[in-house]
Amino acid sequence: MSEAAKKPKRPRVNVRRPDVMTQVNAEVERHFRSSLVEKIRAAGGEITLGNTTVRLAQQFGFCYGVERAIDLAYASRRVFPDNRIFLIGEIIHNGEVNRQLVDMGIVSLPWEQLTGDYDQLGEEDVVIVPAFGAPTNFMDKIEQRGCYVVDTTCGDVMKVWRRVRTYAKDGITSIIHGKAGHEETRATASRAMGENGKGHYLIVLTLDETDSVCRYIREGGDKVAFLERFAHAVSDGFDPDLHLTKVGVANQTTMLKSETEEIQRRVRDAVVARDGSPDNYLVFDTICGATQERQDALFEMLRRPMDMLFVVGGYNSSNTTHLVEIGEQELPTFFIRNAECLESLDQIVHFDLHEKSEISSGYPDVLLGDQPAVIGITAGASCPNNLIEDTIFRIFEMRGVPRDQVKAI
Repeated sequence: MSEAAKKPKRPRVNVRRPDVMTQVNAEVERHFRSSLVEKIRAAGGEITLGNTTVRLAQQFGFCYGVERAIDLAYASRRVFPDNRIFLIGEIIHNGEVNRQLVDMGIVSLPWEQLTGDYDQLGEEDVVIVPAFGAPTNFMDKIEQRGCYVVDTTCGDVMKVWRRVRTYAKDGITSIIHGKAGHEETRATASRAMGENGKGHYLIVLTLDETDSVCRYIREGGDKVAFLERFAHAVSDGFDPDLHLTKVGVANQTTMLKSETEEIQRRVRDAVVARDGSPDNYLVFDTICGATQERQDALFEMLRRPMDMLFVVGGYNSSNTTHLVEIGEQELPTFFIRNAECLESLDQIVHFDLHEKSEISSGYPDVLLGDQPAVIGITAGASCPNNLIEDTIFRIFEMRGVPRDQVKAI
């Protein structure tokens, strides 16, 4: 039994007090909301000025889980005005939001691994758990240190945890579709070990990795080579000859829905080919509702002609990345952090998913020309509306429409 299990847990503190939340809501509104975006949404999601049309996806930006996490982080500072407040990593994957927390004196702790920083925590310190959650060993450590804990973990993420814990309890290996180094996937993988730490998991990201796993399920193979390929994506003691016998698929909640479904299908087919039945295969739909809504809204948006698309959000945001992947299949798509990426009349700074780096490109002719243009905007679940507003202003500015004219709509 760990030290954290031996020591009584400090009761979780309720920071969502009515008096506090009134102030928090006003502060969040001031920092992140946009009256312009709300006006455009109320007008059907489209605005045309001169020969320029800006079209918004029907669903984009902050989801409920993100709003809740931000509210709790802001409330923590008001409930504990004089305490040291720490955050495991980032509250969400958006630089603007995280900068606001830094300005409030909230200090980010390393999230890749437990470091000596955690040994310096004391009983009067407050630790915020981000929307992605945190691995069990992190939770054990902060409870061992006796800290106040403000847990902002998204409810959809916790649903996945319940599923993989059930898999572990029943001797089923969790195959997790996700990014092995992502905070949420690491937190989920730790729960897939089960209450006794003897459960197992395997993380796959691509269809190519999935096919490698499926071949092993069907035919067996070179165990050493398999474990080398998935060295950083399996549980301790993982043995593919033993732990691929009964499998259950789960996923990082922000993955591309169609890809998760294809992974599920391929794994099921492999189990059926080996066993003659799907009895040793389980699946549970764990795609986040907000992620699905934003993907579906973009697919619907792409049914109508547009000249280009901007996807706004943090470059390390998984759900935002998948929106870019969807868009670039259909039209010129630019993944930008904020309006500052629209630097000048001849440069867009944007993240290239294939190069995996930020690059600078010339503006497409559509932005600089005199012909009518329809420009789409969407954003991931971690992007605040004020960044969308800034992007709208900048697009119109590039097309010769002054800010005052946009404000007057």
